[in-house]
Amino acid sequence: MPRRQGYALLIALVAGTAALAAVVAFAGSLLFSGPGAKPVAAPGPQGAARSPVAPAHSTGHWLATWAAAPVRGVTDPEQGTDPALRTIHNVVHTSIGGDAARITLSNLFGTHPLLIDRVTVNTLPVTFRSAPAVTVAAGGQIVSDPVVVPVAADADLVVTLRTPTARGPVTVHPNSHQTSSTEDARGTRPTTDWRYLTAVDVRGDTAAGTLVAFGDSLTAGSGSTTDANSRWPDVLADRLHGRYAVVNQGIAGNRLLRDGAGPRALDRFERDVLGVGGARTVVIALGINDIRAIPHETDPARITDALRTLTQRAHARGLRVAGATLMPYEGYRTWTPAQNAVRIRVNETIRAGGVFDEVLDFERAVRDPSRPDRLLSAYDSGDHLHLNDAGYQSLGSLIDLKGLLRTQPSSDAL
Repeated sequence: MPRRQGYALLIALVAGTAALAAVVAFAGSLLFSGPGAKPVAAPGPQGAARSPVAPAHSTGHWLATWAAAPVRGVTDPEQGTDPALRTIHNVVHTSIGGDAARITLSNLFGTHPLLIDRVTVNTLPVTFRSAPAVTVAAGGQIVSDPVVVPVAADADLVVTLRTPTARGPVTVHPNSHQTSSTEDARGTRPTTDWRYLTAVDVRGDTAAGTLVAFGDSLTAGSGSTTDANSRWPDVLADRLHGRYAVVNQGIAGNRLLRDGAGPRALDRFERDVLGVGGARTVVIALGINDIRAIPHETDPARITDALRTLTQRAHARGLRVAGATLMPYEGYRTWTPAQNAVRIRVNETIRAGGVFDEVLDFERAVRDPSRPDRLLSAYDSGDHLHLNDAGYQSLGSLIDLKGLLRTQPSSDAL
């Protein structure tokens, strides 16, 4: 399927399931009143690694084909005053394919148990410990049973779930640059938030492992075209043609050292990198928001020490680490020469070695040679900080595919 047909697929699926949704809405209250109703509580903390259990007699290994870091809990404007019988259609874009899928749902920022009474992947029903409904504890997550559904690489997948009694806050990943939708008695409305869904794993035998892109807005894709799948991790996945999975764990505004837009990177690394199915490689592209955002970090050593700590934690789990230099942003509304001096010092330390296994020089790839503290105008989205599609294309072309493809599947992914 062409990458830009995702929303068309979504509309077709919504139309095709409207009648069934109405029936399920009527029956939803009955589902949990009978003796056969067995909602499943979420096991373990949100940061725990997922158990890669395949169906009996299956072959292949489980790898994440898509992921999105939970960012915050919100009072969902799409719910209005009545959260009952609300259906969410999350549209996600795969990096690799497989013959079965499983999903992860998160209630990380919820303060009440989350009841989900119907889940489908491309209209096929999903179960949780053989039950069609699940209750996810406040602060918890749940991984579904495998569902046998063909999943293509470089294609849109629709994960639909219904939350008949959701009380919130809703765990979301906002500003996804992908069009999803919500549906209730008032109709269907588009949204660019992913709700509750944080990972899709697939079972297959062709991909060598999963690369996790761990970053901020410049990884999440701020400035890229919605529904074009043109963020730099998407570009990398296109180059790999399903031979290696790529998942995007970027959060716009995320910092290394302080909470803000999502938990700080030092705290979310366990869940958002080490807990990803089949993770073998991580690309770390963080630090610019520590310099740019208030309160400003003025000590470059604190940033590089934090990056080095992430590398050590990845090594302890057998992951290889590539790290990016910090890109220029002169012309952005909050830029100052003092901030720029910190950025330059961080880059000098990264290039000198000892922070990452491999350096990806994002700065040199996108800076203006005649004004190196600025983005090249052809790559500038317009705010002098974020890239456009051409800029992300440049970043996604930097990674050496031959070295990446030499990575073998980890034993815990089998």
